[in-house]
Amino acid sequence: MSRAYLYLSGLLRRIVALLLLLPRLLRNFYFWCRSGRGLCGLVRIMEKSSSAASAQKAGGVAQVKTLFLGDEAKSKEERRLVQKLDWVILTYCCLSSFFNYLDRSAFANAYVAGLREDLDLHGADYNIVLSMFTAGSVIGQIPHGIIIQKFPPRIWLPSMVVVWSALTMSCAACKTYEQLCVVRFFQGFAEASTYCGTIYIIGSWYKPREIAKRTAIFTASGQAGTMFAGIMMTALYTGMDDHSGLKGWQWLFLINGIITIPIAVVGFFFFPDTPETTQARWLSVEERELALQRLPPKSKDGHNIDPWSLAKRVFTSPALYILCLWAVITGALEAYVVQSLFLLWMKFHSDVFTQAQINTYPLGVQAVGIVSNFLAAVHVDATGKRVPMGILACLLQLVSAVMLMVPTLPFAGTFFAYYLSGTSYMVNPVSYGWASIITQRGGDDAVRSVILYAMNACSTCLYTFWGIALYPASDAPYWKRGNIAMTIVVFVMLGGLVAVDWLDKHTLRKYPYGDTAVRDIVGIDDSDVAVIASHQGVESEEDGEKRKDCC
Repeated sequence: MSRAYLYLSGLLRRIVALLLLLPRLLRNFYFWCRSGRGLCGLVRIMEKSSSAASAQKAGGVAQVKTLFLGDEAKSKEERRLVQKLDWVILTYCCLSSFFNYLDRSAFANAYVAGLREDLDLHGADYNIVLSMFTAGSVIGQIPHGIIIQKFPPRIWLPSMVVVWSALTMSCAACKTYEQLCVVRFFQGFAEASTYCGTIYIIGSWYKPREIAKRTAIFTASGQAGTMFAGIMMTALYTGMDDHSGLKGWQWLFLINGIITIPIAVVGFFFFPDTPETTQARWLSVEERELALQRLPPKSKDGHNIDPWSLAKRVFTSPALYILCLWAVITGALEAYVVQSLFLLWMKFHSDVFTQAQINTYPLGVQAVGIVSNFLAAVHVDATGKRVPMGILACLLQLVSAVMLMVPTLPFAGTFFAYYLSGTSYMVNPVSYGWASIITQRGGDDAVRSVILYAMNACSTCLYTFWGIALYPASDAPYWKRGNIAMTIVVFVMLGGLVAVDWLDKHTLRKYPYGDTAVRDIVGIDDSDVAVIASHQGVESEEDGEKRKDCC
């Protein structure tokens, strides 16, 4: 049994190491194909065999490149710009997300590795501590969304990284349940800046057909951070427990905070703000102009945060209400993963599983989430269709919920059901990626920022009570109410898909860019665009050309 465990744990660590390299491998694959030395070079050699086969193969390569890379850059300059953006923006965002979720997951892993006993936590205390973090995150969302309109994101976002790193280390010093609640509340407030701040920045620099995969890679890095937290906890529990008078869970908080601070330093020096305000030295003047030209035109009030003006623009937008409700629904679909139910289930069966197994086996849920998230994003960017991925995510969660409703489900079936629940992360390209594209079209960055942060606030607010009411740790190993709720959420989400799909078509008609591919997908023809433009009567020919170029 011992040899088998060592073999399996070693194999799992290697798999996790490969998954942690996934963003870098994908980026290298991206540049390899773009450079012409990859698939394109191979195909050019094969094309010499015959002119007839050449056309077919060229078409096949174009489809493959579109599938994995999205829209082709129109020039070498644009291709170079996108490569730079990926190297700097995407790399920084992925690293910050990785360590953000590493810190978030630290509490769950510390809880099952001695924190519960040392701080004498009972019953719903675990869920209340999670809810305190959630409450801080909810309160911090909108302020962060407004602040980054006037305060440079390259200063504000890394500053918040420093703050929540310090608060993570403070968790190691907590001696009581009350102290832990206070620290986690302010940690949630600081960390509220990260997720939607990143979604906002990605939407500020990338075109619509470039967003889904970048969002997926960014989200996958957070899931990788969650996985690494379990591996780190296992290593610290076995190697540093009681070292220098500190428990393994205390070392986890300290090390998490220390290794996160360098990411903030990188952000201070290299993060580029937005295309309109960037002074990044790694971007030339021509590249800054190109970055603006390839995106939708900005509204003249796009950064106006005057309270009355901003409130009017936000509250009169149907996107606020539909997307916030959508965020709540998609957030509820991820409940099994967010509440770490598999981890709690294994903790309940600690007489069967070792502590190392309890911290290691649930990592497979995140691995499934990473793969399904990226594959869904590839499909979305290649086809522009999000509804099929939303329906698939619903069906997979329904299977998981139905299986977990069986109280006597064998261990093998329980493992399968919880691993399958990791596919709930497929909704990320369908939720925030879709919302970023919809809100980008109007050119009002302040409204886009507030709506994105409001979405996260509503989604996060759900878990101030959702976990306590439906998934309390005291109910382990069987959450009957939670399983019933998940089944209901699946059918509610199908209705939400219809609403967001309508909003997508509505905004595309309201802001017609002349993007034939996108209009074909949603069923809008040129006559529709002409009629809408004539009724609006506000767009000059020059503006129209800009809109065509930007999409």
